[in-house]
Amino acid sequence: MDYFGSENEIFRNKELLQVSHLPDGDRIIGREDELTNLANAIKPATRGNTPNNVLVYGKTGTGKSLCSKFITNQAIERAEGNDVSIGVAYVDCLQESTETQAVQSAGHQLNDHAETDVSIPHSGLSTAEYYRRLWHIVDTRYDVALIILDEVDKIEDDDILMQLSRAVESGKLTESTVGVIGISNKVRYKDSLDERIKSSLCEREYVFSPYDATQIREILRSRSDAFHEGVLEDGVIPRVAALAAREHGDARKAIDILRFAGEIAEENALETVTESCVDQAHEREETSRLAELISKSPSHAKLVLEAMALLTQQKEGDDAPVTTNEVYDLYKRLCDRDGSEHLKLRRIRDILSELEFLSIIDQERKWAGKGKGNYMENRLIDDPEVIIAACNESD
Repeated sequence: MDYFGSENEIFRNKELLQVSHLPDGDRIIGREDELTNLANAIKPATRGNTPNNVLVYGKTGTGKSLCSKFITNQAIERAEGNDVSIGVAYVDCLQESTETQAVQSAGHQLNDHAETDVSIPHSGLSTAEYYRRLWHIVDTRYDVALIILDEVDKIEDDDILMQLSRAVESGKLTESTVGVIGISNKVRYKDSLDERIKSSLCEREYVFSPYDATQIREILRSRSDAFHEGVLEDGVIPRVAALAAREHGDARKAIDILRFAGEIAEENALETVTESCVDQAHEREETSRLAELISKSPSHAKLVLEAMALLTQQKEGDDAPVTTNEVYDLYKRLCDRDGSEHLKLRRIRDILSELEFLSIIDQERKWAGKGKGNYMENRLIDDPEVIIAACNESD
């Protein structure tokens, strides 16, 4: 038996459909203004001067990370023509969620042991020592270091913003300078920062809006050479674009759906990718996306979601609303089941707001009547069975 499947080849270069793939500039669609703004902010770095610090906001899949990586790579090339050396470190604060981990990651990426004679172990050093080594590396190797902090709102201690933004002023860097690009899904992230950090950052702020259906269609067409010629049926790209545009204009989701559709065609030994493959891929992407989001959520957020899903199943219709008090009562019973201590109602309200921001639930405030105040209705956006499956997969 041939376990490698049929001889029908669907993909020519599947790498073009990976989230980690950094496309050429002509494949970055609908973000000309955003790229120009980022370039203007960090342009001083190409001449060896201190760049502006930048905070970039926008929902998932709006091109924030993509544009930040692309424009910093282009800055490196432009600086070389001016005999200026720029180093870039990309830190995923979802994975490197403590100050120590983030500094270690930046130092590791910027280091060359042969040139600096400095080592950056994965653990075992104090935060202060990681900083000391980072400053030495930057001063030794670069005129300017650009540090991208993706999902910066997920980092446990925002002191790293203070340290990076004041590195030159405090004398930590003497031969070079540093700039920060902070990326966040939360438009109000800046409001949570300490006033001293806001002052020292002196940043520029840019908001990336969701893509519309036309832009998503162009993005997908620019990557259609991931497939062999003639493999994609005519209605596939418009169908994927319509699905993604309807659900918050997430280009990352659109690319994932297109890749999954190709994989489904391969698995079923089809010669072409059809709209039926797209519909199946959409369901697969939903489960995959939810599993990823939920896997990165705190344990109590998972319990809140499980409570919502179970309550929704008990009611008529998959979009039946549940009140916050109903969610809280069942959440407490689930905590007892798992032997964990439950959080206060106020914190559960915060968790529900965070889940709405992540587009996992919808919330609507309702008026209970004169003298009775108001209350919040919560609805799952996805099928409760999908939510429960994603919760179980993330455990």
